Amino acid sequence: MVDMEEIRKKFDIHNIAKNKLAEIEKYKCSIYCCHSTGCKSSGSDDLISLIQKVLEENNLTDDVRVVATGCMGLCAHGPLIRVEIKGKKDILFKRVDLEATRAIMEKYVIPGLKNDGDMVTDETLKPYVLSLDLPFFTKQEKVVLKNAGHIDPEDISEYIAHGGYLALEKALKTMTPGQVVEEIKKSGLRGRGGGGFSTGMKWELAAKVPTVDEKFIICNGDEGDPGAYMDRSILEGDPHAVIEGMMIAAYAIGATAGWFYVRAEYPLAVERLQKALQDCRRHLLLGKNIMGTDFSFNIDIRLGAGAFVCGEETALIHSIEGARGTPRPRPPYPTNKGLWGKPSCVNNVETLANVSKILLKGADWFASFGTATSKGTKVFALTGQVEHSGLIEVPMGTTINEIVNEIGGGVPEGKTLKAVQSGGPSGGLIPVQLMDMPVCYEELKKIGSIMGSGGLIVIDDSSDMVSLAKFYLDFTVDESCGKCAPCRIGGRQMLLLLDKINRGRGKKKDLELLKQIAKAMQKASLCGLGQTAPNPVLSTLRFYEEEYTNKLLDGKE
Repeated sequence: MVDMEEIRKKFDIHNIAKNKLAEIEKYKCSIYCCHSTGCKSSGSDDLISLIQKVLEENNLTDDVRVVATGCMGLCAHGPLIRVEIKGKKDILFKRVDLEATRAIMEKYVIPGLKNDGDMVTDETLKPYVLSLDLPFFTKQEKVVLKNAGHIDPEDISEYIAHGGYLALEKALKTMTPGQVVEEIKKSGLRGRGGGGFSTGMKWELAAKVPTVDEKFIICNGDEGDPGAYMDRSILEGDPHAVIEGMMIAAYAIGATAGWFYVRAEYPLAVERLQKALQDCRRHLLLGKNIMGTDFSFNIDIRLGAGAFVCGEETALIHSIEGARGTPRPRPPYPTNKGLWGKPSCVNNVETLANVSKILLKGADWFASFGTATSKGTKVFALTGQVEHSGLIEVPMGTTINEIVNEIGGGVPEGKTLKAVQSGGPSGGLIPVQLMDMPVCYEELKKIGSIMGSGGLIVIDDSSDMVSLAKFYLDFTVDESCGKCAPCRIGGRQMLLLLDKINRGRGKKKDLELLKQIAKAMQKASLCGLGQTAPNPVLSTLRFYEEEYTNKLLDGKE
């Protein structure tokens, strides 16, 4: 018979952290290889195999630690390899191939273990060196992404060695559920997946529902915006952070079970999440009487089939139940009547990844970042026509100019910045004249955009705004579930008008008709998809109306 108490004693997180840190300390060198979806698709598996082969050939496996990590952020320059030799400055190598990997090992790592030099001097390596003093690295504030690129996401002991599950222990052993809720409320954490509703208030609403036999916590990992990969990267690079946040949320609201809803198109994220959950179960971090307390909880995974509308919480719930993923009117809200009619709290991946940090460092620490109403940091996927595209994390309130021109390195030479699209196909455009605008929920809303899940697409002066609006609207029309007429009919009619204008056959009255339909969709659509689908059209009309009028038939005949 399995002795549960013996397993718990062996899996004391404090001893595990101590032992893992001691193990890491023995190595003279650590080599971190990006092993995210992007870098894996560029051959990072082969690079890791070569590194291990060279170490074996030179009898250095006891001196050098090779870590397959999550996303290092600077995706435009992947595959990335970072070398940390004790007593020397860390070196980051970019766009590494097999030839460069062998050169890194033979001309930097092996010699570096034998002498005191701290700079790459070999001419063949210089083209691959990327300065860690770039604004891309120095101007970020890592909270959610702190472990990404620094730990093995498939090793639970590495997460624990970096403070993992200490927040859960603190919550279960020193705080009441109500105190956890109050700490999250005090922090000012808002939902990172769309509308920015107060996380603490949502938990409070769920917690106040009278005791029932079951309550659920659901993690929304159905990230569907074109160009967005924040949630995927968090799950790939630090899955335990999301699991721990989910467990703390469950304790706070009294949930009995949890569900991850993740896109099936994210196989690596799903694989690492499954591995993390298996490790938690094996060490009794999931199941009955977690950490020797009265708290019992388990987590399962459901895969989304790729419907964009399932990012909306009620559609997501229907999908988990095995029904067609369509939204329903609210109220009742899921906190009262959610999964299988039971009280359910739906939180985004990034939202939950913040929770353990808040409990460990305090609500005041978290609230010290950001603005008066938008607290903390935000993870963005910075893509498009920008020099350093990739995954970044900055305090709320950071300006678009800082993000694009400093962290992102600006648009490529020969082009000029025209606009930035925020919030994906449901968001709006931020024109170049508003580049000093701080990125926060309220400011984005003022100009007709949204934070969304955190996609930022940089647009240069070669882009046609009418075509761009048509591209985004075409996406949302295609992804509409068709349940409500304003979205189903209104979106299609707007798309037909845009196509007519784009072909040079539109008239001035069509612009007014576009605005009328857009406003009707915003007011009458059932869910957020239909309500926000007109945003790209309205924002391009607002800031770039001349590009529409230049294509109109009026005045040309």
